[in-house]
Amino acid sequence: MIRLRLGDTVGIVAPASAVSEREIQTAAFQIEGMGLVPRLGANIRSTDGYLAGSDAERAGDIDAMFGDEEVRAIFALRGGWGGARLLPLLDWDRIRANPKLLIGYSDVTALHLAFAARAGFATIHSPNASSRWTSESWNSLWRLAFTGETPVLGGARHEPSSVVPQSRTIRAGLARGRLLGGNLTVLSTLMGTPWLPDFDGAILFLEDVNEAEYRVDRMLRQLALAGILERAGGVVFGTCRSCASDEPDYGGFSLDRLLDDYLGPLDIPAFVGANVGHIRGQLSLPHGAEVELDAGERTIRLLEPIVS
Repeated sequence: MIRLRLGDTVGIVAPASAVSEREIQTAAFQIEGMGLVPRLGANIRSTDGYLAGSDAERAGDIDAMFGDEEVRAIFALRGGWGGARLLPLLDWDRIRANPKLLIGYSDVTALHLAFAARAGFATIHSPNASSRWTSESWNSLWRLAFTGETPVLGGARHEPSSVVPQSRTIRAGLARGRLLGGNLTVLSTLMGTPWLPDFDGAILFLEDVNEAEYRVDRMLRQLALAGILERAGGVVFGTCRSCASDEPDYGGFSLDRLLDDYLGPLDIPAFVGANVGHIRGQLSLPHGAEVELDAGERTIRLLEPIVS
């Protein structure tokens, strides 16, 4: 894929939940602040219940951006729910013929995973266009999408912050593989569908938000029963903000206990507490690209540029 340059036109689409005018203006303002020219999807202001327009409208906006020769990349405006509804409607031949960076996170995980399975090129798991972009998010996007570097992302954090807990290694070691994953809830909803990539040897990364421990347990169990955890070459768990139950009956298992129980026995490199997820300062990650995981140092290193 061609790298982004200052002054390039980029698309903004709403593949999931409905968006407000304020979110649209925030997204356009932030894209302009990156030195890029925003082009809004034709149906971005549409609504259909809680969705940003009908499935056909939302899929059509994505297809149109991939078919527009002036558009160099596509940002999702926000997440929510609805991306998985678009997967059978997208023009995959057009997408494969016009590789461009797809940028976003949360519900956009459905698109990232489907692109890894069907499109054959990397995407970027990063804040959405209307999210808060910090220097960490922007700098990692710059290195991935604009300069074509192969950065080392992350690093051990020995002290917790107000938004990111202390990172810790579950099992040290190095592993190389394709970086795949994203939001745990969205990934689990795609189990048993034809829209997931091959996880054999993958570096699996996960994050979530507002999920009680028993629900995290349920989703990790689903990944385990499906063989995804045992097939992975390494695992990174980012953050799970507000993932503590307020019901005493569910207080017996902490999130750390669950992660130790699921990831420890795998005998593969794994660490938790990466700057990934619904937090301020999340890193931009090259989804679908070949990376090296160093669980001891708690880093992810891109092995080959995703743009040229």
